[in-house]
Amino acid sequence: MTVNGVAGHQTAGHEGAPRTEAGQAVGRVLGTQAASPLSFWIGLEPGKVVQLDDVVVTRREVPGYGPVLVAGVVTTVEARHEGAAYDSDVFLIADGALPAAVVEVAEVRVTRVEPEVFVPPLPGSKVFLAGQGDRDQALYFDVMDRRIPLGTGRDGQPLYVNFDFLDGTRGAHVSISGVSGVATKTSFATFLLYSIFNSGVLAGEAANTKALIFSVKGEDLLFLDHDNLRLDQRATDTYARLGLPARAFGSVHVFAPPRPGDPNGVPHVSARTQGVSSFYWTLTEFCDEELLRFVFADADDERAGYSLLVGQVAARLKAWAEPVGDGGAVMVRGTTCRTFSDLVELLSDQLQDEDARRDWTGAQTPLGTVNAFLRRLRSAVRPLSPIVRGDLPFYRNHSVRTSDAQVSIVDLHNLPERAQRFVVGVVLRGEFHRKETSGTARPLLFVVLDELNKYAPREGDSPIKEILLDVAERGRSLGVILIGAQQTASEVERRIVSNSAVRVAGRLDPAEAARSEYGWLPPAVRERATIAKPGTMFVAQPEIPVPLAVAFPFPAWATRPSEAAPQPQARTTAAGGDPFAGLPGVEEDIPPF
Repeated sequence: MTVNGVAGHQTAGHEGAPRTEAGQAVGRVLGTQAASPLSFWIGLEPGKVVQLDDVVVTRREVPGYGPVLVAGVVTTVEARHEGAAYDSDVFLIADGALPAAVVEVAEVRVTRVEPEVFVPPLPGSKVFLAGQGDRDQALYFDVMDRRIPLGTGRDGQPLYVNFDFLDGTRGAHVSISGVSGVATKTSFATFLLYSIFNSGVLAGEAANTKALIFSVKGEDLLFLDHDNLRLDQRATDTYARLGLPARAFGSVHVFAPPRPGDPNGVPHVSARTQGVSSFYWTLTEFCDEELLRFVFADADDERAGYSLLVGQVAARLKAWAEPVGDGGAVMVRGTTCRTFSDLVELLSDQLQDEDARRDWTGAQTPLGTVNAFLRRLRSAVRPLSPIVRGDLPFYRNHSVRTSDAQVSIVDLHNLPERAQRFVVGVVLRGEFHRKETSGTARPLLFVVLDELNKYAPREGDSPIKEILLDVAERGRSLGVILIGAQQTASEVERRIVSNSAVRVAGRLDPAEAARSEYGWLPPAVRERATIAKPGTMFVAQPEIPVPLAVAFPFPAWATRPSEAAPQPQARTTAAGGDPFAGLPGVEEDIPPF
């Protein structure tokens, strides 16, 4: 079951299905179908079963080289009557009036030949279901020095991804696609983060490695540090099989926008009360950091004639704005502005005055361009007023930062779409700049961003798209790793998707699955992706020539308020511990005086 595309799912289970034991012979290489070093067909022995994604091996003795292992993954399984000539013969065969045999065959796509002597397996050669050692060799797990569990395969055994393709050593970035509400994209992204933090692959860097998650779908992601009350023994056993503890994230801090109209800037969240801070930008910061360009963050804004005017006005605000008091207000050309609305009215008055307009633009600017700019700017007053202001105490820490916890969550669901774009653009720019100035790629920063097609669309340009392209192209060297999720990869900027070393697909829309952006999925896997259940993902990584069908376990952390178990400090209080535990801290409850 999914909730808002975030929450739980039933892990695919196959305990009830008849299984062939690993290491047993399942059939022989067919001679009626051509075998090649890249693929071959097998005929199954009576009573033996293989299914899609099973790993099988066969061996061939090659003169001068010795035994050669040919391993692969089952990609197609077919059953038919051998001896039937007409469709209606099935009834005669079923009644015993016509002799025929039921034959099951399977296609195998070769994943590894060891040693690399590329010869086809010989017809009639025995084919075995891979045991643990052969399976690890077939899927290159034996050469992954740093591997991260992704979940389990159809055989219930762990599947891994090579961390070298995530941390920038040999590649970086993850692209996750799938139908909203069914593909469990966000759940998989959070599980991937959890696996990275808890698998031991980070060693001594684990404490300093950070994750920044932008949450746009309700408050479901605000409880990652609470144990999931719905976690059952079966899921717990799966975590143990993967070598992971079954518990919540250990260090989480939430940032939320202030409540609209609240003079104290209380965070706009309802279900969570601890570990939440407000974020906003003062008018002083807005002018000094030239944030005006992020007010015009739509692709349409870049195509409009006022894009040059945006840069000119932002430069004048940086030069002319002077701080007033300690609340973040500014004075521009003798006028004090304490709200975003005040600043917009000032710009409106200045740009509509012909003499003043020349000072702001530095050149003759058509009035039509100015009016288009002002119309767009005025429409931003309502969505941006809660997060761009000069009327709150300036001494409190109000910026989004990743230093407070291992996982920082920026809650955007209460903001209009235009304000969401502003926040994503400004925060990403700040974090990317911080990593640039640090001069080192370590510690890593993982950025989880859903609805990537909205922030980096294929057509047009915008300030956010420029930053995301920078992250995709240079983030690997700076230690900024993007985990992007989208419903349709075909609508995302090609360079971002192409720079993703790891590609993931959940449940896909049939029309979307036919697009060229999913060429990394073999035809049979594309068809399967259109009927995939929540919790099943198809993961492609550079070392393995076929995508792996992965079932990741039910989240051990709460994915909605109703699933959240009390935190340890709250349980201590109930047992007679600190009576003040659980009360808001300094950051969370600023007195109104």
